[in-house]
Amino acid sequence: MELWTDRTERLRCGATLVSDVGELQVAAARAHQGRFLVRFEGVADRMGAETLRGLELRATPLHVEGALWVHELVGARVVTAAGLDVGTVVALEPNPASDLLVLEGGALVPLRFVTALEPGVRVTVDVPDGLFD
Repeated sequence: MELWTDRTERLRCGATLVSDVGELQVAAARAHQGRFLVRFEGVADRMGAETLRGLELRATPLHVEGALWVHELVGARVVTAAGLDVGTVVALEPNPASDLLVLEGGALVPLRFVTALEPGVRVTVDVPDGLFD
């Protein structure tokens, strides 16, 4: 399994993951060559495991104080500290200095300028003058 998060507790024994075919409960997991080998309750053999190949697994959101999550940012309106609506977040782009909010129209806003968040609704940013010029 390829994990798209740095939160390895998602694969803790007993954790539940959701897929298009239903819930899967982790029976065991371990790291192996940059991926994870995972065994699920009720999946007894390799043939059973093969039926799960290619599934996208999801988990319930975690609450981590101060963390910004992609699913809470994408679709939210971005408003400056002065109240100017500058667009909607359509994606996030990784960047070594600071990941970037990608707004409709192509504007980029470093995450370090985010000062407040109403998940999925509004992102307030305090940006330097001229960023949107």
